[in-house]
Amino acid sequence: MYKKIILSLVCSLFLIAAFAQKKKPVSILIIDGFSNHDWQQTTVLTKAILEESGLFTVDVTTIPADSIERQQWKPSFEKYSAIIQNSNNIFQWHLKWPRHAEQQLENFVKKGGGLYILHSANNAFTHWAEYDKMIGLGWRPKTTGYALEIDSNKNIIRIPPGEGAATGHGNRFDAVIKKYTNHAINNDYPTQWKTANMEVYNYPRGAAENVTVLSYTYDSTATHRYWPVEWVVNYGKGRVYNSSMGHLWKGDVYPEAYRCIGFQTTLIRVTEWLATGKVTYPLPSNFPGAEQVSMRDKTDFPKKKE
Repeated sequence: MYKKIILSLVCSLFLIAAFAQKKKPVSILIIDGFSNHDWQQTTVLTKAILEESGLFTVDVTTIPADSIERQQWKPSFEKYSAIIQNSNNIFQWHLKWPRHAEQQLENFVKKGGGLYILHSANNAFTHWAEYDKMIGLGWRPKTTGYALEIDSNKNIIRIPPGEGAATGHGNRFDAVIKKYTNHAINNDYPTQWKTANMEVYNYPRGAAENVTVLSYTYDSTATHRYWPVEWVVNYGKGRVYNSSMGHLWKGDVYPEAYRCIGFQTTLIRVTEWLATGKVTYPLPSNFPGAEQVSMRDKTDFPKKKE
């Protein structure tokens, strides 16, 4: 009898494994084209990390630099389950999406699509009111929107427009990420984990509507206060994820922030959740704890699974 039970369990595990292997990858689109950060390398690394997981196929659309060509740019969002936004026009305010592309993104998310706001993408598009609603919080002036702060008792403080300061950051440092809300993305994460060489945004501001804070950290280099690190936003039927993780500056080459096992795991799990509403990607055994970072070697560049 026990042999039959064991055989049945083995067969079940084999079928589950076979099903997982045959699972069709989810289609993801990265949008890039301009930023004050190194958007080219950010796209290359993001695409490589996602495709290495075997869960995704990733396409890229690059917004044309030429103003006439840019007005003719018509991405096909409806072909994808989630979009990763990696364009940022801070200090280049004339670089905007054509209005038809803005409306297309709004409709994509409202109807149930997933949107990942990748680091500096939350600096972008101060002219676009619906974008402010989608991102929840971003890099904004003191006069714009509410800033969210976390106090020592884990209460969220809403700082009104005109109070506090404009969004900013201090020096990069190894930040301890503290879980604020249990979510499919971080459900089995430790309550605290350390990420490498992070740029922590203080006074993140915006519409701050329908926002759920997932994690926060202590800003030890500038304000000496606690600020949100990750948050999700409900926009229509869609899901939006926004985070200050993922900084990649010009001159960096596969930097520590991108080699962090915690960041790479989060990137994959967030993208899966945005695309499917579920998370199946397992927590790796070398996921960081609160005391030290865990990073891939610089020579260990992510490789696409065949």
